[in-house]
Amino acid sequence: MRSKVGTGIISGLVAGIVFGMMMQMMSAPTPDGKQIPMMQMVAMVVRSDNIMVGWLYNLFNSAVIGGIFGWVLGRRAQSYGAGLGWGAVYGVFWWVLGAQILMPVLLGMPPFASVMMPPMRMVAMGSFVGHLIHGLILGGLFAALSKPKQIRDVQSA
Repeated sequence: MRSKVGTGIISGLVAGIVFGMMMQMMSAPTPDGKQIPMMQMVAMVVRSDNIMVGWLYNLFNSAVIGGIFGWVLGRRAQSYGAGLGWGAVYGVFWWVLGAQILMPVLLGMPPFASVMMPPMRMVAMGSFVGHLIHGLILGGLFAALSKPKQIRDVQSA
């Protein structure tokens, strides 16, 4: 039997892979009018411009965020409905804290810069959808993995 934190880490990594694939397809405008891949912007938080560094940072954050989900919300996210509901709320929470406050500040911009700057608003909406999907996958998979194997076997039969 896995711990709630361990289950959260596994669920967070799966959600992070899906969100990472979404970010891989997105781009963001630069101050000089060009476009860069969103995953490169993620790497810039840790002072790199390498997309692989962006992936590693994304997966590290996804594991930590998943572990915190299991620790804080694990007891509440035992059914699929509760897992999806708490996951959605948690995804929106991380969109506000991570994408709207921490990331802009770490990149030298003011908090909520992406929603205040017209060229970045589409990026902000894509990020919102991505964080929401991340949360739904995290919460839904957490609930699925939290069920004892015997219950999963009976439900799938």
